[in-house]
Amino acid sequence: MAVPVLIIGRSGSGKSASMRNCVGKDFALINVLKKPLPFKGRIPSVQTDDYTKITTALKGCQQKSVVIDDAGYLITNQFMRGHSNAGKGNGVFSLYNDLGDRFWSLIQFVVSMPEDWVVYFMMHEDKDDTGDVKPKTIGKLLDEKVCVEGMFTIVLRCILDGEDHRFITQSANGAVSKSPMGMFESLEIDNDLMMVDRVIREYYGIENPKNKQEEKTA
Repeated sequence: MAVPVLIIGRSGSGKSASMRNCVGKDFALINVLKKPLPFKGRIPSVQTDDYTKITTALKGCQQKSVVIDDAGYLITNQFMRGHSNAGKGNGVFSLYNDLGDRFWSLIQFVVSMPEDWVVYFMMHEDKDDTGDVKPKTIGKLLDEKVCVEGMFTIVLRCILDGEDHRFITQSANGAVSKSPMGMFESLEIDNDLMMVDRVIREYYGIENPKNKQEEKTA
């Protein structure tokens, strides 16, 4: 069973920038919006928002750490393409069901991958009616029936603290952040995804020999 990790944050909070130290490491990227990365260097990537192509890419991926950025636009793009043709009544209901089914199925597929894989879902955040901060979706099926964040053991929130970009590792200020007991040393950590990947792998005993060898060489 692979480890799915959810990373949420507002636009500009540092989600994509957290990959800056993953350049040249055993990381791959599924670039849903096909947008340039906000730092120098390249990460092997597939640019698509097609669920079938994503699962195919994951099956054939040589890297054991994969980022899906921005995963939330898998839902948004599908909605924008389909809502005008959905009509009313049952057509709209079917569209929202399909939005939920496909995203839920992708997470389930990731969970079924080999246990030494870690897959990061990056999504924008939103506030619900009670003021709680959660991943941004469309429709009530994912929010009420599925609860996207409930499908992840690790949920990190990106914040901008002054000029510093940080990850929040536990629930704070109404946000849904969470991580296993003792995984991270503090509530706030640097938004360095390479460091996060190393900590997760050490915690679960699934260290990546390729990256460990590169660290020793460096």
